[in-house]
Amino acid sequence: MHKSTVVRALLITTSSALVATAAAYPATAAAPTAAPTAAPTAAPTAAPTAAPAERLDRGLISVHTGTGNFLSWRQVAQDPPGTAFTVYRDGVQVTAKPVSRTNFQDTRAPAEAVYEVRPVLDGVESARTGPATPPLRMAAHTEGELGVTASTRDVPLQIPPGGSTSSGAYTYEANDASAGDLDGDGQYEIVLKWNPTNAKDNAHAGHTGNTILDAYKLDGTRLWRIDLGRNIRSGAHYTQFQVFDYDSDGRAEVVLKTADGSRSGTGQVIGNAGADHRNSSGYVLAGPEFLTVFRGADGAILDTENYVPPRGNLADWGDNYGNRADRFLAGTAFVDGARPSIIMARGYYTRAVVSAWDFRNGQLTRRWTYDSGRGGGAYGQGNHNLSVSDVDGDGRDEIIYGSATIDDNGTLMYRTGFGHGDALHVSDLVPGRPGQEVFTVHESGNQPAMDVHDARTGQVLYRAPACDCDNGRGVAADVWAGSPGAEIWSAAVGGLRSAANGNQVAARKPGSQNFVIWWDGDGQRELLDGTQISKYGTGGDTRLLTGSGVSSNNGTKSTPVLQADILGDWREEVIWRTSDNRALRIHATTTPTTISRPSLMQDRQYRLAVAWQNTAYNQPPHASFSTP
Repeated sequence: MHKSTVVRALLITTSSALVATAAAYPATAAAPTAAPTAAPTAAPTAAPTAAPAERLDRGLISVHTGTGNFLSWRQVAQDPPGTAFTVYRDGVQVTAKPVSRTNFQDTRAPAEAVYEVRPVLDGVESARTGPATPPLRMAAHTEGELGVTASTRDVPLQIPPGGSTSSGAYTYEANDASAGDLDGDGQYEIVLKWNPTNAKDNAHAGHTGNTILDAYKLDGTRLWRIDLGRNIRSGAHYTQFQVFDYDSDGRAEVVLKTADGSRSGTGQVIGNAGADHRNSSGYVLAGPEFLTVFRGADGAILDTENYVPPRGNLADWGDNYGNRADRFLAGTAFVDGARPSIIMARGYYTRAVVSAWDFRNGQLTRRWTYDSGRGGGAYGQGNHNLSVSDVDGDGRDEIIYGSATIDDNGTLMYRTGFGHGDALHVSDLVPGRPGQEVFTVHESGNQPAMDVHDARTGQVLYRAPACDCDNGRGVAADVWAGSPGAEIWSAAVGGLRSAANGNQVAARKPGSQNFVIWWDGDGQRELLDGTQISKYGTGGDTRLLTGSGVSSNNGTKSTPVLQADILGDWREEVIWRTSDNRALRIHATTTPTTISRPSLMQDRQYRLAVAWQNTAYNQPPHASFSTP
């Protein structure tokens, strides 16, 4: 349904061709629950056309320190191999010769200096094709045990007004965010979800305030505000939003589940503005459900269709009161290898249903739907999160759905049978073997506490013994140079272990089992937990950064608003909310590095990970490679 008919229109689900029941799309044949093997898939088609990288500017930042200005900028995918850079301050070249790295210390330079970076190839400097983008100035401060200088930039926020429900009064807190170039200027904007303070986990009854999404430029300009209304319950599992350029016009769209009364950034109302489908316990178990694409520049509705899969019979999802029926996941994947598709999913404790949608020429079209049905397949294998990767190397992305993987054509690729878990990491964890690997932790006491398996076939490389516990936290990343490839660790398994075989490589595991981040300039990742960044060591972790005046999100999950390489060189930025919710504070490293590589956001797997990062139990983004 196009925007001309959606404004204040009552969308009747029973009249739509996209109303889906179990009979509307056939369930994929289930795989047996025995030891994992590769499930047969459709014969591969011709290799897809390579997907284009985002068109980004240099992302230049300038940080005034005690020794001058630290500069950092992007190498982009369009730069030919061998590209170097010259740096100009106020129109005068300050690099004696082109530099191959993407950071530079301009000694004794004034804070107000204006810089430009120009690429040089084979000794020839590119001419400027337009006005230079001025650097984003960031403030310097010294943090951590090593006295390392970091930098910050505050993005002012406009806090929504609070209100009250039958559960009491509420105010708003800045919660998860995503990044996208909403207006096509080559710079990232931030899309932020506001949670009311009475937001609820699905397992808990109670009425909540409305979920609200804002879009901000990095100078604090608010582009729009979307109010999802009272028929979308607020909490970590209800609103998974995707920010990506789905129609390849150079400007990102915002896609999410909506309902009667959801209001766009331009004031358009979806469905029946007066409808109230909440029951006495605050759950929304009746009324239509929609999938809406909003224009990134102004938040206007571009198209709305019925959400697939619908809730149907609550008991099919694992209970009769709406807890498991309203567990949603979302992502973005190049399932055809050339253009991005929207991934929307429902359920993982029992029944699991995943749909791929295309947004082309202003219209949403459902490409395929995978349904585990009432047993087998991905039934009961899902996590509180998902990942996206081209695990078989055919140029098309698969959906890693916890202990199961869905092929790019919507069929089951394999399942390990290890069941549900809370943490999921996918990358080239073992560089010595071909392809990628999947690391998961598990909740069931009769399953391995954690495992590593081949991302293409499901072949298990390592499984920890069952712990008769809910092993809720775990990480896979290369955090220690003392062993090759990634290390793995979790809350319920002792020691730091090799992802290749599970052998213990150090008796002491890291002090956190949360996010990991490329920060200090070497090839290993650092530990990001709460509002702190630390370096792993076998004798103890070394604090590199302690955020001041900021708070983490999502209770004991202690996750950032966003972690992504949105500025400067390939190292990642971390965004926390200020403790008063009046700003988002972007933190960037000022540690020099000799490693030079394109922006992580132009590695497709990493970029897609930033898109799904806000989904349910947030997980850190991983690239397609092991180390820079």
